[in-house]
Amino acid sequence: MDNKKLSSARDKQRVYAFIDSQNLNLGVRNDIRTADGKHFRYKGWNLDFGKFFEYLKNELHVEKAFIFIGFLPDNQELYDALAKHGYELVYKPILEVTNKETTDIKVKGNIDAELVLHAMINFSKYDKAIIVSGDGDFFCLEEYLERQGKLAKIIVPNKWNYSSLIEKYSSYFINMSDLRRKLNYMHNKHKEGDENTRMESKTAVVKPKSKSSKAIVVGDGKGPKYFGM
Repeated sequence: MDNKKLSSARDKQRVYAFIDSQNLNLGVRNDIRTADGKHFRYKGWNLDFGKFFEYLKNELHVEKAFIFIGFLPDNQELYDALAKHGYELVYKPILEVTNKETTDIKVKGNIDAELVLHAMINFSKYDKAIIVSGDGDFFCLEEYLERQGKLAKIIVPNKWNYSSLIEKYSSYFINMSDLRRKLNYMHNKHKEGDENTRMESKTAVVKPKSKSSKAIVVGDGKGPKYFGM
């Protein structure tokens, strides 16, 4: 089979992406220092989720990109922006746990079960799957997909910090750090009307009662809009 036929065969494959939003966001953003704390092994950056969707669509030929994210009513504008870019959002209800001593609130919303469930619900609808996470909790899913010939890629948010369990599938890895120049959030450097989207949420966010706390920011070409968590 010549190269044109091979390319045509690949183009006909239905590729779905399943994105662990928290693992992706934190993996890209969080700094990693050396053991003595004096130097950076990795300097975090802000991912532009709009650019990331275009990368998935145009370069990895993703037909549907499911993004799994904790739901907070105050962040509806963020969810709308992600949906506008093309993501299919799957929500996990958020659990707020109050520290009785400090009155701080930890916001928790683990989405592992939802991601695995939707990967299996949609199993017959795609030919290849891309898992966007460095979490070892998805090892069993990746193992099954690989056995079924359906594992396309694993996009690892941070090559310095991912589960050793998935090292077995390193031949499938795409490292986000290699895409930094292409997918970095560029505030105030885009044209009028363009929309850049980034997140600043954490898996367990300490939420003081002050309304000034800023957890998520969405750019619309005219400056950032902040959403407290």
